[in-house]
Amino acid sequence: MKAVAPGKLILTGEHAVVYGRPALAMAVNRNAQAFITMEGADETVSFDLPNLQAQKESFTLRALRDFHGRVERNYEEFLAGRMPIREVVRKPVDLFQYAFVTVLDGLHLKMGGGVNVRLNSNIPIGCGMGSSAATILSVLRGLGHYYRVDFRPEWYSRYSLEVENMQHGKASGLDTYVSMHGGCVRFQNGEAQELPLPRVPLYIVNTGTPGSTTGEAVAAVAKRIGPKSPLWDSFEATADHMQKALLRDDLKAFQKTMRENHRLLNDIGVVPGRVADFVSEVETAGAAAKICGAGAVAGDAAGMVLVASKEAPADLCAKYGYELMTVRPDPLGVRVV
Repeated sequence: MKAVAPGKLILTGEHAVVYGRPALAMAVNRNAQAFITMEGADETVSFDLPNLQAQKESFTLRALRDFHGRVERNYEEFLAGRMPIREVVRKPVDLFQYAFVTVLDGLHLKMGGGVNVRLNSNIPIGCGMGSSAATILSVLRGLGHYYRVDFRPEWYSRYSLEVENMQHGKASGLDTYVSMHGGCVRFQNGEAQELPLPRVPLYIVNTGTPGSTTGEAVAAVAKRIGPKSPLWDSFEATADHMQKALLRDDLKAFQKTMRENHRLLNDIGVVPGRVADFVSEVETAGAAAKICGAGAVAGDAAGMVLVASKEAPADLCAKYGYELMTVRPDPLGVRVV
């Protein structure tokens, strides 16, 4: 049994979406794939995560429930300001242990034997493409189908967001929604408006794994900028302008709003200097670029940079040692195949 969930790219509205402002985002044709199979008669769960460079590990259901409780206590410590979000879950397998118990107990399921969860993904990890949400959703959707539970999007959305919070601190729900439903949306305060799939020429550039996690970047912006800054009004205006450009299929207007979005991301302090230099050279060449995730508050890398250009910036990427990648919108969300 195989479940697939797409990754995502934020076109505009990073960080602002956490404060109730709109973000535009689309699902992309990079995805996470979960394979759920029976494994033995005992109530044990094995996790095989080759893309995360983790060895296969097996746990009893009792051990998983004990671990689930510890993670929840860690999260309470984080909310109280006594633990950094990075310490709530420490290893990739931790998140999937927590997710398994979340869906098993949330849907009142009985194991009835051992289960093996194998995860493959071609979504770059920690680079702003919604890898966490996609992997979590693929596992949850796969488990639901394996245990013959009728698929109800609201269940998996709730459980996925609960799991994401353990890694990101306060997830906006955007990544989960886009991976769940696919397509392109305007997302605000947990609600989404469907938009046409973008037709402007887009490329993505991998600048490397950020030196800070999404949760750490969000926390740093909250401390430095806060929820009442007028910058969030500017982010919202930029989203409105970009939406109009997309509806008109107007590349020049789209590039103009992307440049403004980049300035705002610089203002909130999540664009490392080397990445800002790269974006500046993209703009000098007549195109536009911006980070399309949380960015970074440490190091020189910022994950994915989105480029709107008639031509691929191959020479510039070679100069900086960045990986140039092609990507297409995915009209479909999480599904069993």
